[in-house]
Amino acid sequence: MEHIPVMLNEVTEYLNIKPNGIYIDCTLGRAGHSKEILKRLNENGQLIAFDQDLVAIEKAMKSFNKDPRITLIHSNFNKLENKLNDIGINQIDGVLIDLGVSSPQIDNPKRGFSYRNEGKLDMRMNQTQDLDAFKIINEYSQDDLAKYIYKYGEERKASKIAYLITQARKEKEIKTTLELVDIIKKAFSPKERQDGHPARRTFQAIRILVNQELKALEEVLPQAVNLLKKDGRICVLTFHSLEDRIVKSYFKSQTGQCTCPPNFPVCVCGKKEILSIPSGQPYYPSKKEVKINSRSRSAKLRVAIKI
Repeated sequence: MEHIPVMLNEVTEYLNIKPNGIYIDCTLGRAGHSKEILKRLNENGQLIAFDQDLVAIEKAMKSFNKDPRITLIHSNFNKLENKLNDIGINQIDGVLIDLGVSSPQIDNPKRGFSYRNEGKLDMRMNQTQDLDAFKIINEYSQDDLAKYIYKYGEERKASKIAYLITQARKEKEIKTTLELVDIIKKAFSPKERQDGHPARRTFQAIRILVNQELKALEEVLPQAVNLLKKDGRICVLTFHSLEDRIVKSYFKSQTGQCTCPPNFPVCVCGKKEILSIPSGQPYYPSKKEVKINSRSRSAKLRVAIKI
């Protein structure tokens, strides 16, 4: 499936792009959002794009053909401040964090992200790291598997799935995605299997664990806000409730709302207003977009402005 950037019009609108501004795309992917940002920058504008996937960086290098306005950085976005300091940038006008897994990663069986296609158990966004899905599935204890599948997949059958995995690997190593899918399916009745793919939540959990996605998100948000100039914008696209809760909670914590117990006579928490949130609710893709791009259906866009 062709990769279609999610909520492209909304993202570029809410970033409020200044032609000579400095913008960060924390998740370059196939550069759909980056290309649209560049269209709005003049010769003095700058775009710095991060991705931990070497394939994404290499494709972007060819696509942008040495455009002097863009700098590509092969790194996890949780190193945002350090990497920007290395190139002499300490203030930015806007930042985009699109947490969706890119379609080429999902659709390439060799990457091991898909529960619909046969491939080696991998799921690494950064192919240079050691930890992969194979190691987790074949070496983690039953208790740890159950804990992470429940925590990161919100899978109510986590304990049963973890048991089935550890029993199966006693016979032989679990090497491929579809081998794992067949094991997971045994935890569900035929009727339950009709309610969405039975492996979806487990695969989400393993992917999040392999790539430490939630930890990286928690680390990048304060860095991004710290780098923003006054009136700078941060836009975050999330695709499941775990991500969205983190973003919602962090944004709220920066709005200056007092966290003192209601019986305190005066405020002692010292909360300061750092962000304003233009809408109390997230933005959603249009029905038209969801019809064209089904992978956008779970997207939520949260936007905040630096005070």
